Amino acid sequence: MIAVKTILSTVKHSTSRKWGMFKTTTVKQGRFRAVVLCLCAFAVNNLCAQNVLWYSQPAVSFEEALPLGNGRIGLMVYGGIAEEIINLNEETMYGGGPADNGAKPNMPDFLPQVREKLFAGKWQEASKILENIQGKNANSYAPLGNLIIRQNVKGTLSDYRRSLDLETAVASVQFKMDAVLFTRQIFVSYPAQVAVIRLTSSKKGALNFSIDANTAFEGAKIQSLANNEFCLAGQLPYRIDADGRYPLLYESEAGQRGMRYCLNVKAVSADGVISTTPALQVQNATDVLIFLSAATSFNGFQNRPDTQGKDEMALAKNYLQNAEKQNFETLKSVHIADYQNLFKRVSVTLGGADLQSVPTDQRLKSYATGNADPALESLYFQFGRYLLISSSREGGVPANLQGIWNKNQRPPWGSEYTTNINLQMNYWLAEQCNLSELTEPLLAQIPRFAENGRQVAKNYYNMHGWTLHHNSDIWAIANPVEGNPKWANWALGSAWLCQHLFEHYRFTADREILAQTAYPLMKEAELFLADWLMEKDGYLLTAPSTSPENVFIDENGNKGVVTIASAMDMEIAWDFYTNLIEAGKALNEDNDLLKKWERQRDKLFPLQIGKKGNLVEWYKDWEDEDPQHRHVSHLFGLHPGRQISPLTTPQWANAAVRTLEIRGDGGTGWSKAWKVNFWARLLNGNHAYKMYRELLAHSTLPNLFDTHPPFQIDGNFGGAAGFTEMLLQSHLGELHLLPALPDVWQQGEIKGLRARGNFEVSIQWEKGKLKTAIIRSLAGQTCTLRSDTPLKIKGASAKMKRDGKYYLYSFNTQKGMTIEANKIK
Repeated sequence: MIAVKTILSTVKHSTSRKWGMFKTTTVKQGRFRAVVLCLCAFAVNNLCAQNVLWYSQPAVSFEEALPLGNGRIGLMVYGGIAEEIINLNEETMYGGGPADNGAKPNMPDFLPQVREKLFAGKWQEASKILENIQGKNANSYAPLGNLIIRQNVKGTLSDYRRSLDLETAVASVQFKMDAVLFTRQIFVSYPAQVAVIRLTSSKKGALNFSIDANTAFEGAKIQSLANNEFCLAGQLPYRIDADGRYPLLYESEAGQRGMRYCLNVKAVSADGVISTTPALQVQNATDVLIFLSAATSFNGFQNRPDTQGKDEMALAKNYLQNAEKQNFETLKSVHIADYQNLFKRVSVTLGGADLQSVPTDQRLKSYATGNADPALESLYFQFGRYLLISSSREGGVPANLQGIWNKNQRPPWGSEYTTNINLQMNYWLAEQCNLSELTEPLLAQIPRFAENGRQVAKNYYNMHGWTLHHNSDIWAIANPVEGNPKWANWALGSAWLCQHLFEHYRFTADREILAQTAYPLMKEAELFLADWLMEKDGYLLTAPSTSPENVFIDENGNKGVVTIASAMDMEIAWDFYTNLIEAGKALNEDNDLLKKWERQRDKLFPLQIGKKGNLVEWYKDWEDEDPQHRHVSHLFGLHPGRQISPLTTPQWANAAVRTLEIRGDGGTGWSKAWKVNFWARLLNGNHAYKMYRELLAHSTLPNLFDTHPPFQIDGNFGGAAGFTEMLLQSHLGELHLLPALPDVWQQGEIKGLRARGNFEVSIQWEKGKLKTAIIRSLAGQTCTLRSDTPLKIKGASAKMKRDGKYYLYSFNTQKGMTIEANKIK
């Protein structure tokens, strides 16, 4: 580590030239002090902060690099010494164009044939016919390119440190060559919409480096814009399929071309010499500021990016020109203030030893061997919040399978939106972790899904309303894609995503959004669901039906992937109708429809308990080809649904426990994250913690990214959500305090969580029991607390009753009221 004394001793007097980009003085001594203060603050902040990822060596792979982002622009920082590579992304860099929702004229005729085969138990024949009800694949999310900084450094290397401060969203690299200290500070500003890199040296004129850029796609060109600025511009292929069997297609049969993109890079220095070849050359500088500005021609999901797109070059130029009017400290302070307005809403402490002096990758290795590190567990939680802030901001598009960070020309699964679990998992943490604004990209994307989904419902099935299948992209495609029906033909994405619309209301009590956006979309989704459901033996069920992405073996030994009335479908339908009914009642609308929807819900094919005590996944109690399959779709009703709970349906909860025991504790990273949430909802804190530890110890990369494998960000988000579920639950309409607290977390404190009803909740506990809870009412709704500890309520008149081992406290609130609940000694 770099001591402040060392920094003071190595900094020399620098130039007296006036530098408009920075607030400096023309006096040499003043300039010297400015650099000293900057470097001192840099060192102190990195040495003292707790929510910091840090490493003692550069990254050698994407899985070790550090992510930065402002929702739109993503960077992966490797921290190389002689060569710094920064992967670049822009959130709208997708292949393709507006969705083609057309279908063959006879496509709706295949559905009755599929159903006939299903009711005859001819699973494979039904699946084969179902392949006729498929359309074009989604398009992949593409990388913008790479920035390469090649730095001329000589001497003996020492004191290397690479870090990411979650408190400020600033990445830093520092190292010494002989007695010269070199530093880099990097951040991506949401207010300024640019990335900023500052390089400094403690010795005057010691910075000598080049700046270049490249991209994975043909046809891109670098053009000099000035002696200190260049632009990398190009156009994506029209078709980028995740399946490598399909070649990149630069132009469609109809003459459509892909997304245009532009990256502007500009360097500013007070004392150095900058030239362009067109790559930038910086010589004999002490302090250099680099601006990165990027844009694409994306102009909405219904407009072609080639002929109807925005002027990406004008956008990138405008972002950069506005940013360079501000000095570095202003840019940085405004960035930090914007970021901390979100991040600092929630803080958590779990006690234990302070191991911040140990590099993060070493802590992770030690943790994987079984050593305790509660601070690493809380760091992983906060890292999940950090990633959502960095990949999903208002006015943008939703975070995809890799958030916004992808370096591959053909990323795994296309870095698309997988809507049979993964897209939804990305946003489980948002509301409860006090990041409600970050759901806006998802909530804004749902009407786009609906726009295409209406046409798909009509053209593919001759049905009303809107549907969404398992895979989509920035163009909001809604059709079933090419592939195995066990994933491609799952059709209940609209019903599931409507849960997010209603959950936003439950957390915020925002009646305007409910009335104007959520409820109309939910009602229209019900039209499709009502058409999709069939009546058999007095029950409503789905046909075809899958349990993504699993395979069953029926009582005759026949394998199948498509059946009728899978538990997941029935649970989604129950959850959807329950939310729809509650929404209508909240708005006091559609009384006749409410009665109809209640009848629909009551006729849904019921859940079943199998011979092993498990919750039956399929139409019958069949075996699974893979009993430990990563998907546990038939527990949707436990989480994220609310149909199953030990408090309301103990028989179904016990069956869920048995199901999880059979499934096992293995799986992919995101699967383990889902299991954290399952066990927390089952009020088994120790098993929830076991899964959280499994996720962190064995499915987490050195940079704390989740791995499927490979990297897939939903596990980070799902893990953070599960962490919260252990400490606070409100899905049943109560604020359940410490519902699944694991034994190992004997003491701790979490501040700033959100609960349904628009309550902000802070909790402190010791010796494994609640000590104090502070509840702030932000909407003036009635509040009910559930605790296994008797409480004294301060600030409200509460009524108490017992429910088994629990104490229930109910009281009215007013908007802005704060209530304190203390353990009775």
